[in-house]
Amino acid sequence: MSMETLAGLPAFAAYVVAAAGLCALYLVAYTKITPHNEFDLIVREQNASAALALGMSLLGFSIPLASAIFHAASLLECAIWGVVALGVQLAAYALARLAHPGLSDAIAANTISAAIWLGFVSLTAGVLSAASMSY
Repeated sequence: MSMETLAGLPAFAAYVVAAAGLCALYLVAYTKITPHNEFDLIVREQNASAALALGMSLLGFSIPLASAIFHAASLLECAIWGVVALGVQLAAYALARLAHPGLSDAIAANTISAAIWLGFVSLTAGVLSAASMSY
């Protein structure tokens, strides 16, 4: 392995740490706005719907985050676009609840169809956000 190969390691580390931090921030924000407690449902009740919905929403967030990492000119710009992606995902959750008013109760009751609905809304929002960031 040459020194040229390792020259990008600090930038790589900075972006990975920033992305992990933004993912953690996303999980905190997302779980604060949902009426149900995802982590209790997943860990204590082994609720597959909560796991599916939360996991797909995190993937829906990470897709535009990856686009931001790829397209941003700086770590700060990447972080700003990451926060924008976070906002889009929270808005997607709100829209999913408009279409399915009992969404939180359905996920708490382990209704897989509700989790799939929310997951695909999140993924769709993520894909569209990522495409919109490719300026």
